Amino acid sequence: MDVSSPVIRKIATESEAPPRAAPKRKAWKGAEILVEYLIKEKVPYLFGVCGHGNIGFLDAAADAASRIKTISVHHEQAAGYMADAYYKVRHEPVATYTSCGPGSCNLPVALAGAMMDSSAFLAITGNVPTTQFNRMPFQETGRYFQGDFPSVIRPLVKKSFQPTRVEMLPLAIKQAFGLLRSGRPGPVNIDVPLNVFQETAEVEIPDPDPRVNQRFPGELRAIDRALELLLAARRPVVLVGQGGLIGEVTDALLEFLELVRIPVVTSPNGKGTVAETHELAFGAIGRNGPYAANEAARNADVLLALGCSFDDRTTSAWISGYTLTIPPTKLIQIDNDPAEIGRNYPVHLGIVGDIRASLEVMTRRAQEKLKSVTKTFEDWTAQLRECQAAWDKYQAPFAESDQSPLRPERLMRGLSRVIPENAIFATDVGVHHNWVVQLWKARRPRHLLQSWGFASMGFATCGILGAKLAQPESPAVAVVGDGSFLMTPHILATAVEYDIPAVWVVWNNHGYCSIRDMQLGMFGRELATSFRKDKTGELYSPDFTMLARSFGVESARVARAGDLEGVLETAIKANRPYLVEVPVDREIRPVGTGTWSLPPLPHAEPNFRKLAALDGKKS
Repeated sequence: MDVSSPVIRKIATESEAPPRAAPKRKAWKGAEILVEYLIKEKVPYLFGVCGHGNIGFLDAAADAASRIKTISVHHEQAAGYMADAYYKVRHEPVATYTSCGPGSCNLPVALAGAMMDSSAFLAITGNVPTTQFNRMPFQETGRYFQGDFPSVIRPLVKKSFQPTRVEMLPLAIKQAFGLLRSGRPGPVNIDVPLNVFQETAEVEIPDPDPRVNQRFPGELRAIDRALELLLAARRPVVLVGQGGLIGEVTDALLEFLELVRIPVVTSPNGKGTVAETHELAFGAIGRNGPYAANEAARNADVLLALGCSFDDRTTSAWISGYTLTIPPTKLIQIDNDPAEIGRNYPVHLGIVGDIRASLEVMTRRAQEKLKSVTKTFEDWTAQLRECQAAWDKYQAPFAESDQSPLRPERLMRGLSRVIPENAIFATDVGVHHNWVVQLWKARRPRHLLQSWGFASMGFATCGILGAKLAQPESPAVAVVGDGSFLMTPHILATAVEYDIPAVWVVWNNHGYCSIRDMQLGMFGRELATSFRKDKTGELYSPDFTMLARSFGVESARVARAGDLEGVLETAIKANRPYLVEVPVDREIRPVGTGTWSLPPLPHAEPNFRKLAALDGKKS
């Protein structure tokens, strides 16, 4: 493990660090209670931005600087994105700190992203002193209700605590940590008035509760029935959603699949639960899924869905026959959240339970059943492999193209050749995200990071630093659009300040091209989606390499396709902040195997079969 960075070295030498125990005393400031409890929970980092509302908290953090590292960023959303990505990689929460008024109001976009993706962190927000509530002091959010920042984020967190006395803090912080981890993970807020940070009380700082094993399988007779349905099917498919990543089901899933030999697909947000190079894996379903994945899902006679919420982009907007055909496909749905069972599709069999525990039970039952019965689905799997081969044949010449600006497929091929097996690969939001879903073969759980449910631009641009801190032994590469990068370029300064190695690959297509493509497809014209000089109409782009160098970040631009792999290898091996700009052909769009709908606008028809047929005639 490379420990050249001071921040990275902190993790590597944590066992040699000073004891993390709190000093012995009776009276504690509110801020000290928060910091000491975070240390007891083994939280290694605080990400945030200072303000007058949280200076008391920062003072307590300064006293504990040898036991918990504070990282100051240049925009509060960056702190939230870093915390979100940290959890997605490590499944352990960190904390953010923001000040009252605009400081904390810069955080909601990151809270929403974490909430929608079931990712957890503790957001500590400062507020005005309680003695100034209802007087409209500087930066109070409370024209109608006193100190009312919690109402700003009500739909974006699992709960918001607002302790108005120091004595309330020990219970609040302990409950907050229990809540953010339990059930469906999610962010939790503690909103602390300035005086509560500073005032003291004779209280005990609680010890964290032991972790509770909540992995209970569903009702056993229902699991038996699910297995019977799968083994009796002609075209069964296992569909794994993001719940597979959250529930850490990979080992149990592989054991089950290799026993029953059933094809597996994922939702886009479940990519990586099973390696997409596995012989039974056919990729992610939905509007941007590869051909075999959608063919598998829509032709299945029995579909076992594990931790999948069936959102619109996963299902081709619930339009029957494009990605799913439920019914007549019989849906078996297993989820630990009862609200998900039957939310978007009628279930033939619904099971409320932990999906990993359910799979383990199903595997044991299958081992007993298959002792006397040989059951394979080779004909069905062979059909899907033919679909996979047709897809690969169609994509192959594009992936080797030497044109400039680069074809998207060529950039994706270069990334797949160079990024190491153990790397963290994060994608920001934009048209490049669609290409990643379609062409990137995720290799392991938590190897691919993305903002899916809320699709927050800037997530990967900033979050890649949190991901690197969570897994310091791995290279960290973020693919970011020029649009998303320009929203949060200040993260480069944080990378330099704290010497956090990361690589940003800027996919430069001069615009918000996912929306531009929709405009052109639905209305035949575009407005406010391309980056152009207003007077001349000339496409515009800042010099990203010069911008990076102004921050102290090394950079390079890929002018020719043949240079791509070499530049990427240099950037990764440099082991320091590095930006690579790649001009990409903006006129090439992902081929469609599914669809998407925004009623009342018409949905697009999949075009892969037609294009593949034409390509076959040419060859």
